[in-house]
Amino acid sequence: MLEVQHLYRSFRTIPAIQDISFRMAPGEIVGFLGPNGAGKSTTVKIITGMLRPDEGRVLFEGNNIRDDMVTFRAAIGYVPEEAHLYSYLSGLEYLQLVGRLRGLPEFLLEAKATSLFRLLNLESWQYSPISTYSKGMRQRVLIAAALLHDPKLLIFDEPLSGLDVVSSRLFKDLLELLAAEGKAILYISHVLEVVEQVCNRVIVIAKGKILADARPSELTTLMSLPNLESVFAQLVQQQDTRTVAQEMVEVMQLRHV
Repeated sequence: MLEVQHLYRSFRTIPAIQDISFRMAPGEIVGFLGPNGAGKSTTVKIITGMLRPDEGRVLFEGNNIRDDMVTFRAAIGYVPEEAHLYSYLSGLEYLQLVGRLRGLPEFLLEAKATSLFRLLNLESWQYSPISTYSKGMRQRVLIAAALLHDPKLLIFDEPLSGLDVVSSRLFKDLLELLAAEGKAILYISHVLEVVEQVCNRVIVIAKGKILADARPSELTTLMSLPNLESVFAQLVQQQDTRTVAQEMVEVMQLRHV
């Protein structure tokens, strides 16, 4: 369904990503992991069409997304890491805006928007301005907006941010059902336990390059490590966080220099 081919992108001659290539099939949930500054956001912005690569291309259903961005954007749903919403709109007005931009008929838009608000426990807030919403409520609005037009490809960037336990559980169940419906899902997160639970495949990126692309179980077996968190730390050569934490406590406790 989605094919990313040899993407390169630099900013002021500094490489952000180098030779990023992978495929996603219908029904697949692919985890996309990496430390801050690894190149995840740059890759996602290129996939969603917000940024042009210096080299390489992105194919969706065999076609270069740049040849028809309108059609491509109608086929994707995207939950960004930061909840940039029009805070003066009500939640319902925001979904109406998104639905109209997607070309949904008014009768269908109203039915879908009100149903999604009810299912996400936002019904009593649908007429209130988004400026009064909590972070978790805003996140649920973004999820509803991404699902509204029944896209084929879904990109979730830290989707559990701000969600309570019940909403997080609902979202994990939703991922499984969306995959069963044949949606391709790219899942970006730092919550590695969740990635290990829900993803069929995991791509690990660091310093702009893909270091691994395999099933979570294959990664842990190949590297003889107990869990995905250990694999991730080893692959990206993560610092000894325990030692750093101890040094921070020691600095905090300094009384004289």
